[in-house]
Amino acid sequence: MAAILSNIDWSKQSLWISLASITFNPTAWNIVARNEFHNKTITRIFGGNAKLGCYFLALCIFTAGIVRDTLYERALKDQPRVQILPEPYNVLVPAVLFFLGQTFVISSTWALGITGTFLGDYFGILMDHRVEGFPFNVLRDPMYVGSTMCFAAGALWYERPAGLLITLYVYIVYLIALRFEGPFTDMIYSTRASKSPESKKEL
Repeated sequence: MAAILSNIDWSKQSLWISLASITFNPTAWNIVARNEFHNKTITRIFGGNAKLGCYFLALCIFTAGIVRDTLYERALKDQPRVQILPEPYNVLVPAVLFFLGQTFVISSTWALGITGTFLGDYFGILMDHRVEGFPFNVLRDPMYVGSTMCFAAGALWYERPAGLLITLYVYIVYLIALRFEGPFTDMIYSTRASKSPESKKEL
């Protein structure tokens, strides 16, 4: 860790902007989604069409993700370059990490669909059953894990120790986000289950 910290240029504004964008995204979407669950603000804006509102939020999240990744790349290029891995691992390891990370992210989106991926449950668009196929049979939160792997891949590919620190920060931010998202999502589905006809019959 000391070797990483000694090779970080803390004076670069791009580093702090990248960290801010990483913090903003999951924080903002959790706030917006919870507001939507309680107040249906976006749904009302789209004339009561929850699916259209969810698609709009999905576009916002996707766009913000691209901005975040662009800011991360810019931050890396502003940092000192130091060899982290010997050849040929300096190419192979980040390439494998990126491939696996993208596989987890893309396959998660494919399995969940747009509304399942982009907080549709907060709009009242619930899935009929829990997705248990790949990649959810390998990881509990494959999208967050895959995204973190891609950050690590970028740090190793560009050989920027600062990128490894940013990756650690991404991991911590995602862990915190999951502490809020997981229980709240479980509550949404538990409420649906308690109101289902089958549950009433059992009572």
